Amino acid sequence: MRRILQWGGLAAGAVLIAFGIGAIVLSISGRSTVTDSLKQEQITGTPDMTPQAIAAEAQKAGLKNVDLPDCDVANEPIDTGSEAKCFASYMRIHALEASGGKTYSQMGRFLTASGEETNDITAAAKGDNGQPTENAARNLWVTETALATALNVSYMADRLGVFGLVVGIALLLAGIGFIVLALAALGGRFGARERAPA
Repeated sequence: MRRILQWGGLAAGAVLIAFGIGAIVLSISGRSTVTDSLKQEQITGTPDMTPQAIAAEAQKAGLKNVDLPDCDVANEPIDTGSEAKCFASYMRIHALEASGGKTYSQMGRFLTASGEETNDITAAAKGDNGQPTENAARNLWVTETALATALNVSYMADRLGVFGLVVGIALLLAGIGFIVLALAALGGRFGARERAPA
């Protein structure tokens, strides 16, 4: 019975250590992929990407009830998940400034001849090709949303990498603990019983 418990403890410890090492390697690899992918895009924060500068711009644009970023990536290359999330939050403010504070769902699809927004295709101004004139500010939101989503996914992947790293370390320590228990506690206890006089 002692041998079964010892070998079971050693096997469990080895499996946990293997999973721990695997989780750590995958986490480091995942975070490296995020960094490399962001570097390839060559994104750099604009000079107004500081809390003070964006607050002044938002006030000048008349934006109200808007959550302003409190991070700073001005003139910095964006190559980490946290910086990507920060950059995305500034992109949202820029899009709000361009749309007069309206989000995608609050804008009309088309523009009338007088420049007003409308969802009525018959009221829309027609371009040289005879097609209704699209609302460029609304299309800007589509682009902003796509790019911000990609940046926020980078942030999520980076955070998952950190979580995986913590889990890997925990598995590694648990595996070492199982092995120590199997060799020391169980081995010593049963060995002492065998040596005890009848």
